Amino acid sequence: MSRQLAKEAWYIVNTYSTHEAKTAANLERRIETMGMQNYILRVLDAEIEVPVLKDGLPTGKTKKKSLYPGHIFVEMIMTDDSWYVVRNTPGVTGIAGSSGGGQKPTPVSREEIEPILKRMGLVDSSMFERYKPGDSVKIIAGPLEGTEGVIESIDQTTGACRVKTVFFGRETIVDVEFSEIELN
Repeated sequence: MSRQLAKEAWYIVNTYSTHEAKTAANLERRIETMGMQNYILRVLDAEIEVPVLKDGLPTGKTKKKSLYPGHIFVEMIMTDDSWYVVRNTPGVTGIAGSSGGGQKPTPVSREEIEPILKRMGLVDSSMFERYKPGDSVKIIAGPLEGTEGVIESIDQTTGACRVKTVFFGRETIVDVEFSEIELN
């Protein structure tokens, strides 16, 4: 296959609910066996570890929970072959943005996929381009989740951000990870 000049983009793949990990594994195997590594670049099953509770109390154990039940995310270069491999993978029930009948789907915008990638710890240097001191942000993870503020500084090397926010009526500077903020 000749590599087309198309650019890679993210797509939302629909799966059976609770089968996200299995479908992602099926797709990873198909990518390998069908030699599609240059076209289907990443498969992301957005899962987080959550505590197992018994009688409302943590047991000390954790389990994986899908952040987006019934969906996985695929970064690929859209060609007829890559589209065929994804949509014919066992467990795939459809792709968001496709009207069916073999019509190729619309990719997810960078602004839509970035918070998901950041929440999974998949930060790349291109994400920093959209953020600068003075931007209004919302903290999306960690103990300050839901807090809004303004970026004071960003260290691209370490991923540390200083955000000015208001606590108890007073301006306060807090340090958060870049992966924990998104633009307001």
